[in-house]
Amino acid sequence: MKTITSRIAAVWLAIMLVAATVVGGAPAVAAAPQSPPAALPATLKVGTEGVYSPFSYKENGELTGFDVDVMRAIGRELGVKIQFVVVPWDSMFDALRAGRIDVIANQVSYNAERAGLYDLSKPYVESTGVVVVAEDNDDIKGLKDIRGKRAAENITSNWADVARKNGAKIVGVNSADIALKALKQGRVDTVVNDKLAISYAIKNLGSNAGVKIVQETDDKSRAVLAARKGTGYMPQLNRAIATFEKNGTTKNLYDKYFSAEAKPQSDWDLVASNAWPMAVAAIKVTLSLTAIAFGLGLVVGLGIALARMSSNRAVSGPARLYISLMRGIPVLVLLFLVFFGPSQFGVNLPSYLAAVIALTLNVSAYCAETIRAAIQSIPGGQWEAGRTVGMDYRTTLRRVIIPQAARSAVPPLSNTLIELLKSTSLVSVILLTDLLLVAQQAAAPSGRFFTMYLFAALYYWLMVVLLTAIQNRVEARVSRFVS
Repeated sequence: MKTITSRIAAVWLAIMLVAATVVGGAPAVAAAPQSPPAALPATLKVGTEGVYSPFSYKENGELTGFDVDVMRAIGRELGVKIQFVVVPWDSMFDALRAGRIDVIANQVSYNAERAGLYDLSKPYVESTGVVVVAEDNDDIKGLKDIRGKRAAENITSNWADVARKNGAKIVGVNSADIALKALKQGRVDTVVNDKLAISYAIKNLGSNAGVKIVQETDDKSRAVLAARKGTGYMPQLNRAIATFEKNGTTKNLYDKYFSAEAKPQSDWDLVASNAWPMAVAAIKVTLSLTAIAFGLGLVVGLGIALARMSSNRAVSGPARLYISLMRGIPVLVLLFLVFFGPSQFGVNLPSYLAAVIALTLNVSAYCAETIRAAIQSIPGGQWEAGRTVGMDYRTTLRRVIIPQAARSAVPPLSNTLIELLKSTSLVSVILLTDLLLVAQQAAAPSGRFFTMYLFAALYYWLMVVLLTAIQNRVEARVSRFVS
């Protein structure tokens, strides 16, 4: 018994050391920049949203948009390969500081604060802001009327600052399309955003837009590229931008995205063209992450459950702390900690590995408590019976206790598995293209979020049905151990 306890303690200490290394650091603090390189890297990793029409979005599964085409043109001009990395806007600068991307091309507006923190290029397109209200709203006619009103804004954008300075209450959203949707539904009172983005969105929504522009503001938005301080990239990028202004490349791209008529697409065409990309994302990311994290979580959870049951406080204490931490930290926060935290020590975990670690840490705590409850539900006489026939602790646990505990553990563990499946919808924040992100990217150009989210919900439901069928088979199998 003491030997088993000692082994459990050793395993547990190893687990805790790994968890402490991953979770213990502060999130997303950039390391000191390396010596400025003499040239751009052969492959320039460019961060962009993929859901900000018409600057960066997916069309028929392919990344496109004004900013995307500008960077592709820069790659051809400077002789470097452009690798796009889809990053949610709220994680964009964290990814840049952590070295996950080299340059941001996502309508980054120039301001003095950003210029002090990052290397910024010269502007490659300029625009103004607009105030947008619902079609039947006659009370708001401009910025002077938005004081005390609810404004749907991306909370880290320049336009949120404009709305805030004019007294509006900011309601955070992820994109201009969602902001307009919320405005049309009456969830907010106004939207202040880039004129080009809003005009494009309204044009795509057509007669169903339900919103109108009431004022063009004096605030100028000068879109620039951003890189880490000290990289030395900007002279070359600025040279390419200047060349495009002279040879007409910028004007041609501007006309392509802001002068051309929008191409209408039915809901059925939208769903049909994105059904396969969503299925691929569901298999490669959603299901695979679920299977790997749950399998590892079960193994780790069993060890934690046994440690939690130990009478030795040196063993049970850390187990209790682990369970408390992993159940207390939201999955989204854990993903950020695991992905961005090690970067400050010069370690950049691949996105997929970071997701596996974070989800395993989370799910193992829930598995541990379920397994512990199932083991403790077995009558003490079963342990006595094992000892009577000459079994040691480990053999009794393996051959008598766990087979009986499995029967009562399977249903709650299945619920944990299903929750894990749904939690994978958060992994897009650490640069993984999951099922939900594919649906969001497909919906962004036309604003048909309800259609694509409903289709995504169908995929999730079908996967849950599959897991439920597997649960039923497993329950039937483990029930044969109990009369």
